[in-house]
Amino acid sequence: MTCDHCAQTITKKFEGKDGIVSNNVSHQSGNGIFEFDPGKISKEEIAEIINSTGHYKVVGEIPKNNIGSKPFDLIIIGGGSAAFSAAIKAESLGLSTLMVNEGLNFGGTCVNVGCVPSKNLIRAGEAAHHARHSNFTGIKPKGVDIDFTQIIKDKKKLVATLQEKKYIDVVSDFQNLKMVTGWAEFVDDKTIIVGGKEKYTALKFLIATGSTTQIPNIKGLSDIDYLTNVSLFDLEKQAESMIVLGGGYIALEIAQAYQRLGTKVTLLQRSAHVLSSQSEDIAEELTSHLRKEGLTIHTGLRFIEIKKDINKISVLAEQNGEEKLFEAEKILIATGIKPNTQRLKLENIGLQLTPKGEVQVNEKMETNLSHIFAAGDVTNTPPFVYTAANEGNIAIANAFEGEEKKVDYSSLPWVVFTDPQIAGAGLDEAQAEAQNIPFDVSKLELKNIPRAIAANDTRGFIKLIRNTKSDKLIGARVVAPEGGELIQQLSMAIKYGITIKDLAECLYPYLTLGEGIKLTAITFGKDVSKLSCCAV
Repeated sequence: MTCDHCAQTITKKFEGKDGIVSNNVSHQSGNGIFEFDPGKISKEEIAEIINSTGHYKVVGEIPKNNIGSKPFDLIIIGGGSAAFSAAIKAESLGLSTLMVNEGLNFGGTCVNVGCVPSKNLIRAGEAAHHARHSNFTGIKPKGVDIDFTQIIKDKKKLVATLQEKKYIDVVSDFQNLKMVTGWAEFVDDKTIIVGGKEKYTALKFLIATGSTTQIPNIKGLSDIDYLTNVSLFDLEKQAESMIVLGGGYIALEIAQAYQRLGTKVTLLQRSAHVLSSQSEDIAEELTSHLRKEGLTIHTGLRFIEIKKDINKISVLAEQNGEEKLFEAEKILIATGIKPNTQRLKLENIGLQLTPKGEVQVNEKMETNLSHIFAAGDVTNTPPFVYTAANEGNIAIANAFEGEEKKVDYSSLPWVVFTDPQIAGAGLDEAQAEAQNIPFDVSKLELKNIPRAIAANDTRGFIKLIRNTKSDKLIGARVVAPEGGELIQQLSMAIKYGITIKDLAECLYPYLTLGEGIKLTAITFGKDVSKLSCCAV
């Protein structure tokens, strides 16, 4: 080779070639060094491609380096949002990266069995509900014909499309990423074995294996064919009735969606109220509206036994000292999540876990082993897709760039996609009290907000919590139709130290739900009933 153009001509021959991880062709040395996957392309094929140019020929042995013959810069264990975010960051840094995934398809919980299918079915249920119910006396709904099988088929198509476009296609042209399928186990702190046979080593690791449903220890449960979110969303035959075990956001979202689509749903919960991590007023508000729609909800239960006969599943439980029997065609287990750490052989490397089995990380996503990081639902951080993606990026930046980035969830916004929605950011009353923060609360029902009045839909309230010494907003909770659309501005107000006075003095478009934030802020010092529509 006599010039850079010669080297570039050879390099271009390998662009997009399956199996080629990287190549470095130098005209000065007359050598070409190729990293390749021997399962997809051989060294002989590489030589033939070079020889096919007609101007250049391989005259010596091609180095035997391939993608498995030297340590990767990074091995990512997992294939969800945290993993893909980390892979994107790693590619931008030119890191040789291996992604190992098993269980769910690449894309993880969110796109396959979580956010995407559940929100799609929630919207389908909402469309069916509005076709049967009206907030206006002058509008008489005539009902709806539901093709449940088609809804599920459309859902499957959507999942497949987004899994391809938002995950696989995004990394399809990465030059430094190898993706393999199989269970990964640590042999030592620098080595994993995949599928029980292939060994890989790396300088650094990211554990991003996500979580799965926590199955409660109830007599008889292991003997029946129960559903989880992994299996429920693929059932094309609609169940006439279903018991949902659990009272968290997954249980509530699914229960309401399927109730609206025509399945008779009974929700059973151990805690005294649904959304047990939230204050009782939120739970009571949501529960009242769900019951009005026909959803059966029982709380404060102690489960005794679960049985199945030919046609139904029965749950025997105790409530206030009285035994009760609940029956349905299907049962869904939605009793929380547990981290996927059991099959990683973490005992071989001494990685520290929390009492719940999560990988213990600090604010920089570091574990107790300096070269091993973790991100997403497998860790002791908030289990949301957007936090997972953020953590995957931060972990790689800290691991390879030394940026000392930290996650900060003090103003984290979150949403429960029921109808009405539940949304929050910052502290609630109990948390503020536990931190000895002086606070007071303003709570405004939607019946006092012009937008809700005009829409004939006054379900819910807006609640703001302030530090009485600084007047700064420290927490917010919203129960409202589409209430999640309000929470980002409240999250930013908390993050940037906005005061209640600031919120009250801002201008909001009239007849928007967002105006309710202004009214709730004003209500700290005034009676809202004595204000005009355009309150100042």
